[in-house]
Amino acid sequence: MQLHAEPTAKNIIRHELLGLSVDVEWKNGKQQKCSGVVVGESRNMLSVQSSKGKRFFPKAACIFSFRLPDCSCVKVDGVVLIGRPEDRLKKVVRKW
Repeated sequence: MQLHAEPTAKNIIRHELLGLSVDVEWKNGKQQKCSGVVVGESRNMLSVQSSKGKRFFPKAACIFSFRLPDCSCVKVDGVVLIGRPEDRLKKVVRKW
């Protein structure tokens, strides 16, 4: 499968996340939501630059709403994003 130049709702899981605008909400709902731009990614964490500075979010504990260049919004459970960014290309995504 060839990687598209622009992220879309269909390929967001297998696409580069750096530079995308994101809204982060915690699954438990106890912590405050955050908005910003993705500036870093590791196996289990996503780094977001917000108005309050750089914040780190565990992928497994959050739900991410990415705003794509075509002005659409895609909500992704962070569990799906767990893994090294370069290995997400190899991951098989099941469609329910």
